[in-house]
Amino acid sequence: MADTAPTEHTLQPPSTAEEDTPPPPPPPAVEPAATEPPLASVEVEPVKQESVTEAEEHHPAVTVVEKDTPLTEPPPEEPTLVAAEQVSVTVPEKEAEGVSVAESDKSKPADVKKIPESLVSFKEESNIVSDLSDSERKSLEELKFLVQESIKNQTFTTGTPAKTQEIQTPSTEITDLPQEVSIWGVPLLKDDRTDVILLKFLRARDFKIKESFAMLKKTILWRKEFNIEELVDEDLGDDLDKVVFMHGHDKEGHPVCYNVYGEFQNKELYNKTFGDEEKRNKFLRWRIQFLERSIRKLDFNPGGINTIFQVSDLKNSPGPGKRELRLATRQALHLLQDNYPEFVAKQVFINVPWWYLAFYTMISPFMTQRTKSKFVFAGPSKTAETLYKYVSPEQVPVQYGGLSVDYCECNPEFTVNDPATEIIVKPATKQTVEIIVNEKCIIVWELRVLGWEVTYSAEYVPNTDSGYTVNIQKPRKMTPTDEPVVSSSFKIVELGKILLTIDNPTSKKKKLLYRYKDKPYSD
Repeated sequence: MADTAPTEHTLQPPSTAEEDTPPPPPPPAVEPAATEPPLASVEVEPVKQESVTEAEEHHPAVTVVEKDTPLTEPPPEEPTLVAAEQVSVTVPEKEAEGVSVAESDKSKPADVKKIPESLVSFKEESNIVSDLSDSERKSLEELKFLVQESIKNQTFTTGTPAKTQEIQTPSTEITDLPQEVSIWGVPLLKDDRTDVILLKFLRARDFKIKESFAMLKKTILWRKEFNIEELVDEDLGDDLDKVVFMHGHDKEGHPVCYNVYGEFQNKELYNKTFGDEEKRNKFLRWRIQFLERSIRKLDFNPGGINTIFQVSDLKNSPGPGKRELRLATRQALHLLQDNYPEFVAKQVFINVPWWYLAFYTMISPFMTQRTKSKFVFAGPSKTAETLYKYVSPEQVPVQYGGLSVDYCECNPEFTVNDPATEIIVKPATKQTVEIIVNEKCIIVWELRVLGWEVTYSAEYVPNTDSGYTVNIQKPRKMTPTDEPVVSSSFKIVELGKILLTIDNPTSKKKKLLYRYKDKPYSD
């Protein structure tokens, strides 16, 4: 899918259509639309209304209707699947050019084994001063005063090297610190961005002023020792671009960072990265550089997005027996913990193997509840489902169950800004998406069913009796090894509708994702 542009089909005049593509026989066990029982209606949630309104603005030429029809002999459902009530969401059309979407849903998520499960789900606190409690505001003001005095008197002091965790009694004073002290590209005490930065240190130390100030001083001195400002612009190569990368945003606007540890299964890359201490130090510098560059794109204004949504893919990850990786990871974690407080909005681990859960269980007692509340774990079969809770499908990379690919000529029609629709296809059910076309145009669409194991077909049905149905895609059995996303296009020269059909003969519910757009064309 990613290497080819969408296939375009054109409806020919009736005589040609009859000769080249005879109408297919009607699919079995599908009742006519007029005999389908009406769907129960429920109140549309505000968020859903907004998304449909956007669709109306983007698709003035079409109307979309979603239907599902039970197959003839549904197989028995698995014990973990429980039928729920039928839900219909309907949005009225805008005169003759609106878009209406009707979704039929009859599902209840299967029981999810949450291992391990956080007792409390982490929720980010506000960085707006007026939202703080009295004690928090007082702590912030006292910390700002200490910072002001230290900058004014150049009394930031050094203790033990930043590699250790204990802060010793200061032994010498730094006399070459500039009058202006900056961190992550933000000069301290110049504007209200300082409040956001200082709150990170306060929260990392439970608003204990002395401990927070000591951590801040230690961080500033470590940054000077590590030559962070020079490191940001240094060229460290691109060998690890597939190991850690930024891609899209979560539903709350946080940038998403993916960490793909399975890349280190490549022995050449592993040895090149962790083979000796010098290589491990270079990896550490690269990791810090990547984080610094990402942080400087955040918004440190009060109310802005100043944290990152982290995804760690543990599929094929080298186990704890890899000594070199263990040493590099431990060193990196210490530096990140000590010098980059409160930059993780959520930490999601996907494709989690058994050994990692055992490892987590062992270290969990030594973590704070605040840290553990940011963690989410998902096994291989729950990866996409878990990511969708936090990241929209159009923002999730294709390899993790979404629709997003790198921006390139292989996918010129859609970007992360084009929203996708999610539908649950019930067991033993035929799901049909009707794209009713109200004016001549080119319709482009793409869709995927997670894990496939369904039959996909697409056809065009004209409005007039003299027209002919055109098979755009004959029924095709899709397997888990087929291309993850199917895309196509069709030129409409005679008004009618495009039918995208998914037959789910299995006893499992399936997740269908699709999106489309209409483009004008000239005769």
